[in-house]
Amino acid sequence: MNPLFNRTLLCCLLLLTACSSQNQTTTGQNLPTGASVAQHEVDAKDKSGEPALKKDELSAAGTILPNKIMDSAVASPAESKRANLGVMREMVAAPAAPMAVMPYMQQPREEREQYGKIVENPIKLVAEAPVSTFSIDVDTGGYSNVRRMLNEGRLPPADAVRVEEMINYFPYAYALPKDNAPFAVHTEMAPAPWNKNRTLLRIGIKGQDIAKTSLPPSNLVFLVDVSGSMESPKSLPLLKSALKFLVNQLRPQDRVSLVTYASGTQVVLEPTSGAHKSRIIAALDNLRAGGSTSGAAGIALAYSMAEQSYIKGGINRIFLATDGDFNVGITNFDELKNMAEEKRKSGVSLSTLGFGMGNYNEQLMEQLADAGNGNYSYIDTLNEGQKVLVDEMTSTLATIAKDVKIQIEFNPNVVSEYRLVGYENRMLNREDFNNDKVDAGEVGAGHTVTAIYELTLKGNAGSVNPLRYGSEKVSGGGKTGELGFLRLRYKAPDGDVSKLMEWPLQHQDAKPAFDQASTEFRFAAAVAAFGQQLRGGAHTGEMGYDDIAKIAAEARGTDAFGYRGEFLRLVHLAQSLSTGKPTGVSVD
Repeated sequence: MNPLFNRTLLCCLLLLTACSSQNQTTTGQNLPTGASVAQHEVDAKDKSGEPALKKDELSAAGTILPNKIMDSAVASPAESKRANLGVMREMVAAPAAPMAVMPYMQQPREEREQYGKIVENPIKLVAEAPVSTFSIDVDTGGYSNVRRMLNEGRLPPADAVRVEEMINYFPYAYALPKDNAPFAVHTEMAPAPWNKNRTLLRIGIKGQDIAKTSLPPSNLVFLVDVSGSMESPKSLPLLKSALKFLVNQLRPQDRVSLVTYASGTQVVLEPTSGAHKSRIIAALDNLRAGGSTSGAAGIALAYSMAEQSYIKGGINRIFLATDGDFNVGITNFDELKNMAEEKRKSGVSLSTLGFGMGNYNEQLMEQLADAGNGNYSYIDTLNEGQKVLVDEMTSTLATIAKDVKIQIEFNPNVVSEYRLVGYENRMLNREDFNNDKVDAGEVGAGHTVTAIYELTLKGNAGSVNPLRYGSEKVSGGGKTGELGFLRLRYKAPDGDVSKLMEWPLQHQDAKPAFDQASTEFRFAAAVAAFGQQLRGGAHTGEMGYDDIAKIAAEARGTDAFGYRGEFLRLVHLAQSLSTGKPTGVSVD
């Protein structure tokens, strides 16, 4: 072979090598930290169905042997020919060496998630405001949404943390009601773990349970957002998998409709018996994301479908599954709430299932469920879908009491100050308690609801200065042993007139030490402390994440589903994110 051909071949080979290297450098700029170009190509081939390279082949691909190219240029014609053929075979068989990859620089995320403003409940003087009134809340979406953000490696914004939803995410072992009452109320008191001069009062409600087989027939409408914002794996694909859990629990007497909305609305599946599960699942499988989001029109169509298939005496409920990013039609927050408030009069409830991230509108999801007499859940994992739609199916579907309100009158001879932990957007006026036209929360079958008050008992240093010119003289009569008086109002699921339940709260029932309180009390206190800490810890003093983890670990109990163990992991994760250092504490 003549020298001119050798030089030409050498130039071509060098040019090909340079192009290959440039291409790899460009590709590598988009890889996460620590990922190599070669592994990126393997992953791409795995997804396309092509055979993946073995690990030893990847290692061999790290060397291109550039010296052999130069050797061929100075060899004899016969040697040069053999060398050139050998080099070309090696270049075809082995991919080019990976170039150095620049560290991945995380781009600032465009944060479009929306949360309602939360102003923490203030400490109140009993001498000035002895009565506290609020609506119960069974929503749990706030906890799983906070979990999602912690698992993403970031602390949640304060307004994303609703402490009552974190507390109520967990089931508690409260005794069931007796004598066919819709629910039982349990109270317990013990010193606060974050302040020895404060006492915690825990109010626990346990709803009457109903077996799945005994549930009334269900008329369910799945209202699914299939707009372009639902395209990510954590949105529509996860949504479809989660709804299939519920479909597999349906009985022949239950029926399901499927309505979708994007740029427009569509009835994908007419009311179908639970006996035809494969037909319902096929309809879900065929859903694809794309287009804008006409949520209001979808809600209107879903209510129309639910009303057409209404089952008297049955469960009539819409499940709105979306990220809440409405951008076509009615997008005004108050107008959407008003629509749900008006439509609930038909006897159809609206529950919301939140999905997705980045553009998630949690404020809308929570408030729509409240207005629609439903409950709000956020599905961040398949396990959460299992929890909400299978493990807690009866409480998710069946309402045993509606418009449940709690009112406590504190005895000023025993209590000087109080603060309700959480429930900021559930507070009611004193007169609302007896007004049956004022909406409040619902309790599902088997639901547990927990509320915690922080109290300053007489004789302990308070946080609020008493009025200089106000009178602190109060009349306690002969009830000096009562810490306060608890009242509860509720309506039957189909009722319009409320019923009243009342209990005195005895001061002597308080435990003398926190560690003498029940396991359920101590764990709920740990969750309350965690939620407050994530919000800035204005009321938790010197208590830190390690203290919270210690209490939760000691009060973990049986933990049948592992929820409490996961909570411990999240506490340690929050500790790491807040300090930048791992805690090194095991949660096993």
